[in-house]
Amino acid sequence: MVWRGGVQEDWLRFGKPVAGRILDRRTRIESYAPGQVFALVRWVSNDYGTVRSALTVARAVGISEPLTTIPQVDPGAQILLSVRSWPKVRQVFALIDAIEDVGIDPCDVAPDHWHHVHNRLAGGMQVRSYSPARHRDWLRRRMLQS
Repeated sequence: MVWRGGVQEDWLRFGKPVAGRILDRRTRIESYAPGQVFALVRWVSNDYGTVRSALTVARAVGISEPLTTIPQVDPGAQILLSVRSWPKVRQVFALIDAIEDVGIDPCDVAPDHWHHVHNRLAGGMQVRSYSPARHRDWLRRRMLQS
């Protein structure tokens, strides 16, 4: 991740890295175990204002799993949600805040919910909220699958 204040700012909205390394004042590397979910926010500006705002919710993949290349994510990850433009990024921030407000860690949210959010935002439709009941169902399903 790179941080050059006011020019290029990359940060994690949520995620639990298993390791991290600071290269210099403006650059660090964070590592995730396969299956971990994280949200990467990328923002770039120039003299005239914001050039790019993007938010990607992704799942780290194992060695033999299919992946999509994502800038600054090596080797890549499974994309669960991807939005560009500040209004959509702000909408996703509000959805993440709502999930955290009910006491759920966004890292543990059902991957299907992030797909739902991506598809609804892409279609200009209303996003369904992620309820504690849906989260309990997801946790039960995950236990049965393992």
